[in-house]
Amino acid sequence: MNLEILTALLLFTLASSVTPGPNNLMLMTSGANFGFKQTLPHMFGVNLGFTFMVVLVGLGLTQIFDAYPISYNILKVVSVAYLLYLAFKIATSDTSMASKQSKPKPMTFMQAVIFQWVNPKAWTMALTSISVYAPSKDLHAVLFVALIFGMVNLPSITVWTVLGKNIRHFLTNAKRLKTFNYLMASLLVLSLYPIFWG
Repeated sequence: MNLEILTALLLFTLASSVTPGPNNLMLMTSGANFGFKQTLPHMFGVNLGFTFMVVLVGLGLTQIFDAYPISYNILKVVSVAYLLYLAFKIATSDTSMASKQSKPKPMTFMQAVIFQWVNPKAWTMALTSISVYAPSKDLHAVLFVALIFGMVNLPSITVWTVLGKNIRHFLTNAKRLKTFNYLMASLLVLSLYPIFWG
């Protein structure tokens, strides 16, 4: 891979990783609600889960869609349903200071890994990166693209978690936190636009 292509790949991974999407919005919400430390498993799940996804897509996972076109429509329906469910959970989360047991918990590592498979933006990023930067689907090229994504993605998503953590001081009462969660839930729903307009 020459320097020009490598530069283009780095710019693509940075732009796609740092811009708003379901992962980043949820990490920002988690940072604001639970803090940075408790969001770390969620962050690593996103990073490693997506990197693994790029590898599998590069090794021919998309052939399933070619062989069974209905599977793509099923994925769309599942993705929309799950993201709407998450948006609902965020919007209706308990922001009272009452019982800690009734409060929601941050997403776990495995939940974040699995979430990549119903994340429309993750699919778009994985498919585009492989088709443009590893079209031959050579194992070394696929692993290289996945490695670049893994390296660029982690600091990019960290920015969103830190941003969420840093606005915690503003979200000091239940009303403000509730408003923030409503806003994040609305943005999460809006992030579904690639499915309907793509």
